[in-house]
Amino acid sequence: MSKNKNNKPVWGTRINQKTTSSFQKIGSSLKIDKRLFKEDISASIVHVEMLAKQKIINISIKNKIIWGLNKILNEILKKKFFFNDKNEDIHMSIEQRLFELIGEDAGFIHTARSRNDQVLTDLKLWLRNSTSEVINDLNKTMKLYLKCAEKNINTIMPGFTHLKNAQPISFGHYLMAYIEMFSRDKKKFQNNLDNLMENPLGVVALSGTSFNIDRFYTTRKLKFEKPTKNSIDTVADRDFVLDFLFAISVCSIHISRFAEEFIIWNSDAFNLIQLNDKVVTGSSIMPQKKNPDPLEYLRGKSGFLVGNLFSMLTILKGLPLSYFKDLQDDKELVFNSYDQIKNCLKVLREVITNFTPNKKRMTELSHVGYITSTDIADFIVKDLNYPFRKAYSITAKIVNLAEKKGKKINELTFEEIKTIDKKISVKILDIMNIKNAVNTKKSYGGTSFDNIKKMIKKYKKEIND
Repeated sequence: MSKNKNNKPVWGTRINQKTTSSFQKIGSSLKIDKRLFKEDISASIVHVEMLAKQKIINISIKNKIIWGLNKILNEILKKKFFFNDKNEDIHMSIEQRLFELIGEDAGFIHTARSRNDQVLTDLKLWLRNSTSEVINDLNKTMKLYLKCAEKNINTIMPGFTHLKNAQPISFGHYLMAYIEMFSRDKKKFQNNLDNLMENPLGVVALSGTSFNIDRFYTTRKLKFEKPTKNSIDTVADRDFVLDFLFAISVCSIHISRFAEEFIIWNSDAFNLIQLNDKVVTGSSIMPQKKNPDPLEYLRGKSGFLVGNLFSMLTILKGLPLSYFKDLQDDKELVFNSYDQIKNCLKVLREVITNFTPNKKRMTELSHVGYITSTDIADFIVKDLNYPFRKAYSITAKIVNLAEKKGKKINELTFEEIKTIDKKISVKILDIMNIKNAVNTKKSYGGTSFDNIKKMIKKYKKEIND
C-alpha cells in the first residue's frame, strides 16, 4: 500500500488496524500492472496539466509534479526504481515515490481523479498500443503466407471434406484461405481500436466530480476521440477487454486449425509436408523421431486463450454496477493473452519459413479417391445439356466402373467411359487431368491459378498500404 510522509496508508485515517498479510498479498496487483507505468505517468502528466489550465492547482505545483513524474519514468526505464511489494499497485507505487521526491504537493496529483478512472485510462492507452502491435504481427505473418502461396500456385493437392479426398485444389489457394482468416482477425483488432477511443479520465470513482475539470482537453492530449458519456457505465465497462480477448481467442483458433492440419499432413500416413529440423523435437527413447512440437504448442495455446476470454465473461456476468475488486483480474487476463498471441504468431512464422511441401506426394494423393468426379459431372452438364442430377448419376456409374476395374478414374479408356453413356465426348478425358480440373474453377474465389494470382496481388497491396 502507498504511504505518505507519516508512513501511513493513504486510507490510514479511516482504517486503523493493519491489513492482514494474506489480504495484502491478494490485494496487491503490482507484479501484474507495473507494466502500465508509461501509460500511468503520461496520463498523470496530462491530468495535472489540465488541473493547472483550469486553475484547480497552481503552475508551480504542476511543474513540480511533472518534474517528479519524469524522474520516476527515467528511474523505471533505467531499472533504478524500487518496486515495493507493500505498495498495492503501480499507480500507488508511483504516487508514493512522488511523495518522496516533492513532498506533500504530490497529494495534488489525485485531485478530481480516482484510481477507477485512472486504471481504465491506463489500460485503454496500453491496449491501443498493444492492439496495433498485434496487427503489425498479423501483417508480418500474412506476408509470409503470401510468399509461400505465390511459390505454390501450381502445386496441386487434394482438398478435403470430412478429411476425405474431395476435389483437387492449388496448395497456394489453401494457404490463401488462412490469409482470409487473418484478414478477418485484423478487422476485429482494428474495430477494437475504434472502441478504445473514448476517454474515461474524469469520471472519477463513479459519479464525476464537482471540480471544474476539462475532459475534452485530456481527451485531445491523450489522443482519444471523445470522453465517455456516463460515469457509472465508464467505471463498470470492460467490454473493450472482452473485445480484445475475443479477437485474440478467434485468432488463436485460426492458428490452431492450421497447426492441426500441418500436424496431420506431417504424419507418416499423409506425408504431405516436411518440417525443417529447426521446428521439430526428438524423443527421449525413440532415436528416429522428429516430432512437430511447435505446432502442438500452437494448438494447445488456443484452449488457454479461449479460457482467458471465458474467465473475463464469467467475472462480468453477474457483477452489479459499478466497481468491484473482481475487475482487478482483467489486467492479468489481458496481459497474459497479449503475450501468448504475440508468441504464437512468432512461432507460426517460424513454422511457415521452415517447412517444405512434398509436391510429389500431393500429386499422388490427388489421384486417390476419384476427386475429379464433380468436374466430370459439371462437364457432362455443359457438354450434353443434361440436368445436374442426371450428370451426377452418370458420373457415379463411371466411378463405380473405375472401382470395379481397380483403376484410378483417369486411367479409364474413352471406350470404357462410353459404355455408361454413348453421347459423352472424348473431351471428358481432359477434365480428368487434375491440373485442368483445378484451373477450370474460375468463379470468383475459386482455385484457378489466375484467381490466386489476383488475390495475392490484392493482399500484397493491402498489407503494404
